[in-house]
Amino acid sequence: MKLNSVYDSTLLSSIKVYQIDGILYRFIYKTGSIKHPQYLFRPLSGQRKKADLTLNHAKLISRCNEVEGMSARAEVFGNAVQMSLL
Repeated sequence: MKLNSVYDSTLLSSIKVYQIDGILYRFIYKTGSIKHPQYLFRPLSGQRKKADLTLNHAKLISRCNEVEGMSARAEVFGNAVQMSLL
């Protein structure tokens, strides 16, 4: 598993998989202001952590790595969402 550091927050994508502190996440959305952005990540199914994670820009740059060759895909069945790794 090759990890690439995230240096540019504009390249975050909801279909890519990110590793933060040893847990696999997918990017959900960006909130906050232009001066103080916040980035929300949701753990993939099967991970130890279950809660969403919010990072500011400094923590994003220092702690977030993109997992190369891995992508997350969300499938919606009725009211349920199923995540799978590609």
